[in-house]
Formats: sequence, structure tokens, C-alpha cells
Amino acid sequence: MTKVIGVRFRTAGKIYFFAPGKLDIKRGDHVIVETARGIEYGRVVSGPREVNDDEVVQPLKSVIRIATEQDKKTVEKNHQKEKEAFRICLEKIRKHGLEMKLIDAEYTFDNNKVLFYFTADGRVDFRELVKDLAAVFRTRIELRQIGVRDETKIRGGIGICGRPLCCSTYLTEFAAVSIKMAKEQNLSLNPTKISGVCGRLMCCLTNEEETYEELNSQLPSVGDTVTTNDGLTGVVHSLSILRRQVKVVVNLEDDEKEIREYKADELKFKPRKKKHKASREETKKSAPSEKKEGASKAHGK
Repeated sequence: MTKVIGVRFRTAGKIYFFAPGKLDIKRGDHVIVETARGIEYGRVVSGPREVNDDEVVQPLKSVIRIATEQDKKTVEKNHQKEKEAFRICLEKIRKHGLEMKLIDAEYTFDNNKVLFYFTADGRVDFRELVKDLAAVFRTRIELRQIGVRDETKIRGGIGICGRPLCCSTYLTEFAAVSIKMAKEQNLSLNPTKISGVCGRLMCCLTNEEETYEELNSQLPSVGDTVTTNDGLTGVVHSLSILRRQVKVVVNLEDDEKEIREYKADELKFKPRKKKHKASREETKKSAPSEKKEGASKAHGK
């Protein structure tokens, strides 16, 4: 077992483990740590605890120190510099006529590197842009291409539900979302109804997926042949999943048909196969993710 604390560098960002050492660190504290990007300022979101060794990426780095008031002022100063860096980078992109959309600029805590996040339809040759930026800022420059979901996570916004976006408030990683989930929940397949601000399927479709799978396993599918408790046969016309009500086109005498509504318990039918949790997790793992599309990177000194 290894003693760790969980540190987050962005709102709803990924949680990284660090060794607390002999420091008395509590949840909510701010700390200074060394990361792959350099020295960073982060917020402790989980206090000291023991985790299995296989959950920790080695080598586990220790916390340098608990952040001071001066460190907080440095971060605020960096945020102001980021606005100016964003403006300058935007001008340079226009100067070079590059087909890229600048999303955000970010300084590392120690000012050792400036990161620029952007989106683009394809690959972008930004070598000359990096040279220009390095000449202006006189520090290391990194340009990182991200996907539309990452763009929305960084910028934030309000969803069609009227609440702040899940990805920018609490989702640390993007879940794999499929159109099958919308069908499973009997939602309208109109793209404007089931797509988020980013234009992709809404992440919240995963929230009730397991519940609907459980309910649907106890109901017939639309188009299935069923037998009613009064001896009639018919074809399922539509379902009300939460009410467990089924509308059936029943066959009457003289080849007449009529739509009648029944409770699921009043029908005989072949139940659907319930999707096992293991296979569901396997699907999520194999699905493509836009967690970090950082394929296009460049550094300058």
C-alpha cells in the first residue's frame, strides 16, 4: 500500500496522485508539486489515504510544499498574463493565415512553459508560428491540438437542461456515448435533442443507461409478438418504459385490429437479453475517446 493525496489542477480536471511526505496536508489545501510539465500549483481534492501499489504510476513524486499566499498571487498574476498571451497568439495565427481556432492559453506555475490549446479540422504546420511565439515570450512554447469535447470542457457553458455543463463542472473523463443509449431510453433521435454544446452526443445519456437496460430487459421490444392475459395475440406498437405500459395492436375476430394498452405483467413474451456489466465495461474501453487529442505538439526555446 502507498500513501497518497489526490491533486487537481483544473476544475473537473483529472486527479493525480502525489506523496504527501511528512507534510500535514488536508483536503482543500493548495500545494506546489512537480509534474511532467514543470512546477505546478494544484488543489488537494482527496486527503492522505492508502491505495494499492498498482493504482500508482511510478515514480510517485512528492509534494514540494504547501502553497503560500505569495504562491496564490503568482497564480493570479499568471492568469492575467495568459489573457495577453492569448491575444498575441491570436494575432500571430492571423498573420500566418493558419486554419486553426485558438481555445486557451496557459502558463505553468514557474513560467517555464506556455501552452496554447487549439482545434483544427486536420493537421496544421505551425513551425513558423512556434518560432514567432518563442521570440516574443522567450520561454518554451507548446501547441496542443484538442477535440471539440475538450474545447467545450475548457470553455464551459450552459446545457439544454439549463444547468452548467457536466464536463466543465464534475466529469473528470469523457464517457463513451452511443446512439444505442438514446434508443434504449426511447428518446427522440433528433440530433438537436440529444447533442450537447460540443455537437456530440450528450454525456448525460450514460447516467441512466443501466437503469433503462434493467427496465427494458423486463419488457418486449417494439414489433414483438405477444399474448395478452385475455387470450389475444398482437404486435407491440409502442412502450412507456418507466410506467411499464405496452401498447399492442391486437388481432380481433373477422380480421379486425385494435390498439390496446396493457401492463407488462399482463403479457406473455420472450424477454430481451440483459447486457452484462462486464461486456458494458468492455464496450466503454474499446470505444474511441477524445480525452486528450494531443497528437500535434511542438516545443520552442
